[in-house]
Amino acid sequence: MDNTQVSSMVDRVWEESILPVIAEYIRIPAKSPSFDKDWEASGHLEKAVDLVHAWCKARPIEGLKTEIVRLPGRTPLLFMEIPATAKAPPGETVLLYGHYDKQPEFLPWGEGLSPWEPVRRGDRLYGRGGADDGYSAFASLLAIEALRAAGGQHARCVVVIEGCEESGSTDLPHYIEHLAARIGTPSLVVCLDSGCGNYDQLWITTSLRGLCTGTLKVQVLEEGVHSGDATGVVPSSFRIARQLLDRLEDAKTGRIAIDALHVEIPDERRRQAEATAGVLGATTFARFPWAGGTQPVGTDPAELVLARTWRPALAITGAAGLPPLESAGNVLRPFTALKLSLRLPPTVDPKASSRLVAELLTKDPPHGAKVTFEGEQSAGGWNAPPTAPWLERSLAAASKAFFGAEACAMGEGGSIPFMGMLGEKFPAAQFVITGVLGPQSNAHGPNEFLHVPTAKKLTACVAHILQDHVAR
Repeated sequence: MDNTQVSSMVDRVWEESILPVIAEYIRIPAKSPSFDKDWEASGHLEKAVDLVHAWCKARPIEGLKTEIVRLPGRTPLLFMEIPATAKAPPGETVLLYGHYDKQPEFLPWGEGLSPWEPVRRGDRLYGRGGADDGYSAFASLLAIEALRAAGGQHARCVVVIEGCEESGSTDLPHYIEHLAARIGTPSLVVCLDSGCGNYDQLWITTSLRGLCTGTLKVQVLEEGVHSGDATGVVPSSFRIARQLLDRLEDAKTGRIAIDALHVEIPDERRRQAEATAGVLGATTFARFPWAGGTQPVGTDPAELVLARTWRPALAITGAAGLPPLESAGNVLRPFTALKLSLRLPPTVDPKASSRLVAELLTKDPPHGAKVTFEGEQSAGGWNAPPTAPWLERSLAAASKAFFGAEACAMGEGGSIPFMGMLGEKFPAAQFVITGVLGPQSNAHGPNEFLHVPTAKKLTACVAHILQDHVAR
């Protein structure tokens, strides 16, 4: 395979064909079902998958078959099949994965930027969903197309682009079962929905944290009452919520108090964290948009890598019962509700964790308050199997060829539920989990951007890996 020809074609097709379509995709507020309960009526997810499908089915790849698969009441799934090239060994399958649903707006965005309006500034294409994960279908097909044009070979490929990933991939198991015969048994899985420590080299994700979320609600009254009359007599729902959270998390250190939510970190992952720290140094924490004099919880880069990939951590991502500041009167509020997002080590059971959290928060509430914890999304983490020698060599060569630097491996703090599902279903498969979500790219937050040069180089790396897969 001619790497120079691959790079040239990838650059041209990205600029001339892919980026204009991703710009149109950004304009579609295709929020995941968790954030758009009326997604079927709004039609945004349907519009997004139709747009991506139209581009894909028009690609001049011999034997390409594309289909939008629909199951009643579930988000549509884009499924594509590409037959193996003539000289590829028979019986092998590669599964490539991504998603087209998006996170909500999370306003405000920077001056001149908007979640639903694409803006190109140099290497960055701003807009919701471009990097997470709108580029994945385009990059997957272009990698195959460029490989073929440069004389490479690849095994049979199937591409799965789902519409429910940001809601925990709740629809995906049903599609995987529905399509099981057509998918087959992949020996290689390529996922383009992860992060990168910088934009200078190929980054491979070796683990993903799990997640359990839920709403803690503390109610002390049936209705609000005058704070001057009630404070000192009626306990504050907010104070009780603080007490309950102290059961779960040490307020000074952030350590999660439930021992069962901690695991022994594998030695290999510790070594990878040390290597990652050597590459990234202070950027492991300097990359965040710190306010004022805020400091990270530590300054040891290796420990920070492990903290965001192999240790449980709590975030409060929403609240109810608190009026806006401008309309907050002297009222002792009847309730406080908090949305809890608990990240879990890769090997911890999320459903068991949710049960433990619910029991801890609701048992013997202070002052006998009415306390509930409604568990919501739960997703298992993932820990990669040992990397096969051929794949290790391929990753290193691909990074050198297209980035000009060594490949790096590290865990990620986010969740991709599909990976845990695939790991269980196809235990013999090799995994390449990678992506473009690097420093300041801010998936899920304001000012999300796609780093265009990285997306191009990553596309070329996938082509290289597919070639090596058949030559192993």
